[in-house]
Amino acid sequence: MTQQAPARVVPPVPASRYRWGALAAVVVTVCAWASAFVAIRAVGQSYGAGSLALGRLLVGCLALGAGLLVSRRWVTPTAREWGLIALCGVAWFGVYNVALNAAEQQVDAGTAAMVVNVGPILIALFAGWLLGEGFPRWLVVGALIAFGGAVLVGASTAQLDRSDLLGVVLCLVAAVTYAVGVLSQKSALRRLPALQVTWLACTIGAVACLPFAPALFADVAAAPAEATAGLVYLGLVPTALAFSTWGYALARMDAGRLGVTTYVVPPITIVMSAVLLGELPAALALVGGAICLIGVALSRRR
Repeated sequence: MTQQAPARVVPPVPASRYRWGALAAVVVTVCAWASAFVAIRAVGQSYGAGSLALGRLLVGCLALGAGLLVSRRWVTPTAREWGLIALCGVAWFGVYNVALNAAEQQVDAGTAAMVVNVGPILIALFAGWLLGEGFPRWLVVGALIAFGGAVLVGASTAQLDRSDLLGVVLCLVAAVTYAVGVLSQKSALRRLPALQVTWLACTIGAVACLPFAPALFADVAAAPAEATAGLVYLGLVPTALAFSTWGYALARMDAGRLGVTTYVVPPITIVMSAVLLGELPAALALVGGAICLIGVALSRRR
């Protein structure tokens, strides 16, 4: 009697691999988004808020679409999922970008980064309430500490004589739409591939910004090559790459805990501003950045 060979057992992928992959994705995301504050501040001198948003999203759509074609992964969304993706696209990719671009024409990059980072507080609260993720003690403690550090960073970099109330209000609008976008994206990622959701949301955001197309054409014709290169960078790195890595991480982490990690964006923004724009960080900014990192570390404690 011939014995059959035992079936080959495929070992499961270790959970640590997913954790390290999500961590690497978070690092790429926060560094790219920190650079976006600096790039928007520089490019905003040649492009209007709406035209910059539309140009950035169009470049992002092309890059994300190419990645989607290579991956060949597509899952047909349900009606509810289409609604979530549309909400994410209009809120996070559309309104957020226009509001942030307009805000950085009124306030400096450090202040914008600090105010927008109220968003993770909203994400943690909304996720605990709407997504049933709860309010772990260390998440709350870390969020409060990190928020205090972000306030110090903003206080050290804000130039009160040049700050504008409208700019602060626009930053708050960006923070709210950021939180709404994260929560709607998180729900869509329960079944749909991250790259597909990101491309659809980016495309919907670009369609919502199409009224700015005439302004974009005019700005492209008048802007220097360096500014246009900065626009392309915003579309490729902080949009296409960073939103893809963010979606990868969001599919493997809860929204509230992941949102808190973006508190490291303000101190990274300060360093980049010092190198690229000549904005030297104050001592208080360094203290605030250290507190932000401590808060993020505590929020990750189980």
